[in-house]
Amino acid sequence: MGVSDQQLLREARDVMKKAYCPYSKFPVGAALLTDDDTIIVGVNCENASYGGTICAERNAMTTALTKGYRKFKAIAIATELEEPTSPCGMCRQFLIEFGDFKVILGSSRSDKVINTSIASLLPCAFTPAALDQHTEKK
Repeated sequence: MGVSDQQLLREARDVMKKAYCPYSKFPVGAALLTDDDTIIVGVNCENASYGGTICAERNAMTTALTKGYRKFKAIAIATELEEPTSPCGMCRQFLIEFGDFKVILGSSRSDKVINTSIASLLPCAFTPAALDQHTEKK
C-alpha cells in the first residue's frame, strides 16, 4: 500500500525528540523513504567543534547509504518552529546527489505542511550528470 506523507512526517516528528542539540537547542528530525518503502530516520547531532555537527537529513541519508540503499522516494523533515523549515544548503546539495524526490516539511507545533522537491529547493543544482558530461568530453 505504501507509506503516506503523514506517516513519514510522523516518523520525523517522533525521532526529532532524540536529537542531540545542546548548543542550538534546535532539534530536527528526518525520515527518508527508500524505493522499497523502508523508512530510515536521522536527527541532528551537534558537536562543540561546530564543524563536526551533522544535520538530520544527512544523518538519515548516510544511514540509508550504509544499509545499501541508493534510490529514494521522499524525505520528511520536522522542527519545533511554527513554520516548516527547509534543509540547509549543504543538505540540499547532499540530497540531490541521489536524485530529485519529494520533500515534506513540517513542524511539531502546527499542522502546517509544505510539499516540495529537492530540485525545487536547489534550482540549477550541480549533480552527478554535470560530471558525466565533463568526462564524456575528454
